Amino acid sequence: MSTKAPSSSSVRLAAETWESLFRSQVAVMRRLQAGKAFRTLPIKEYDVLFTLSRCPTGKLRLNEINDHVLLSQSSLSRLVDRLEKRGLVERSIAPDDGRGILLGLTPAGQELQKEIGREHIRDIAELVAPALTVEEQRELLRLTEKLQAFVARK
Repeated sequence: MSTKAPSSSSVRLAAETWESLFRSQVAVMRRLQAGKAFRTLPIKEYDVLFTLSRCPTGKLRLNEINDHVLLSQSSLSRLVDRLEKRGLVERSIAPDDGRGILLGLTPAGQELQKEIGREHIRDIAELVAPALTVEEQRELLRLTEKLQAFVARK
């Protein structure tokens, strides 16, 4: 099986597709950040709470959280310190590794995540639903999941 080099037109199309996806994401995120949901907590801090809320065990190591958020390790550490000071996350010793630290939501963190999450979902729906039909939303979801799965295999 031979692997052909991409043609210049396919390279250009890939670049234009990425640019469009990226710029759409930036525009949507800017609009969402300015919405009602993030008046009490910045979106980056909410992202950590959301990531922890989706974890089956309820606890993750810092490096595992870092795999899901768009922050550097040092920025994430400072952000987690702020969340801990606000009483939204707590640290605990990893049972399988006495030196490892796990992070989990406190009851206050769980409640705030749910509260912001409900408003955030409404903001998303108000932004996406008028722009894309249900069929287009399903297709976009299928395509982005396909791209994520491919990148994860690389």
